[in-house]
Amino acid sequence: MSARLDLRNLVLELPTPGGWVRPVAEVSFALQEGESLGIVGESGSGKTMLALALMGLLPPGARASGEAWLYPRDPAEDHRGENLLALPPDRMRRLRGKEIAMIFQEPMTALNPLMRIGAQVEEAIRVHDSRAGGKEFARRSLVALGRASVPEPARRALQYPHQLSGGLRQRVMIAIALAASPGILIADEPTTALDVTVQSQILALLSQLCREMRLSLIFITHDLGVVAQIADRVAVMYAGRIVEEGSTSDVLRRPLHPYTEGLLRAAPRLSREKLVPIPGSVPALDALPPGCSFGPRCAIHIERCDAAIPGLADTEATFPPHRARCILVGQRSAQRKREDA
Repeated sequence: MSARLDLRNLVLELPTPGGWVRPVAEVSFALQEGESLGIVGESGSGKTMLALALMGLLPPGARASGEAWLYPRDPAEDHRGENLLALPPDRMRRLRGKEIAMIFQEPMTALNPLMRIGAQVEEAIRVHDSRAGGKEFARRSLVALGRASVPEPARRALQYPHQLSGGLRQRVMIAIALAASPGILIADEPTTALDVTVQSQILALLSQLCREMRLSLIFITHDLGVVAQIADRVAVMYAGRIVEEGSTSDVLRRPLHPYTEGLLRAAPRLSREKLVPIPGSVPALDALPPGCSFGPRCAIHIERCDAAIPGLADTEATFPPHRARCILVGQRSAQRKREDA
């Protein structure tokens, strides 16, 4: 399995009246062909800003450093890859949608309310293949809608976004994102506003499309239950940093970071009547605490946690590696092993 995306030490900075802040700080990960990575965290943890950086859609004034190497799927192409953070705007526009695409969180605001659905799908195709004729654009837009399981695609293509349900609008967003057959798909909380039944259908559709199209998927969410259904690996973000990463089963069954444990305790379960919330809230980016950013909310916080920002530490020889940004990881892992024995 070959890497499609290799993110190395990504740092994003935004200007504010009080100075520069970092919504994303020193984030690194690799995404393999056909792999799905879930990125989890509360609002304000940096998930969406990370996705916008990969898409070249950062707000004015933002600056990015680090590397984000995109590698082609076609073996005949140059395998040196391209650094998405260093590309000129015209080159990024050619890659956006063709090699890497994104499903945005709220389809009602992402879709153009004044354009018919078919025209919006056709637009995504036309940008990357202007040579085809009008009939070919229309045919391919219906194929894209059908691939996204939009019922009666010919009829839906003539409708406007307000005439569709939330679930259908999200399917249209999926059709637009995949119209030019990209290799990498970023889904930014695509099921947040949907009811449970429709959410399950969208997750099943994305899983099916990933298998059929060999898509590499980055799935952004705050819901660990959703991650369990769709992701091969999980990266948990807090205050702009990855604080834990590993296979989905390792992270959800044996969490190493107190923040991940808190998210799991706060998640609804049929077997538990009372939810246990994490005290406090994500700190403001211009007022981060010293050392571990989660320290003020952590139940096992000790003075040494404030000395420096901890690195991502491996505890066991697992593949993929299971790591956490906590100075107590080794101690707690050893304690669990003794308890299991």
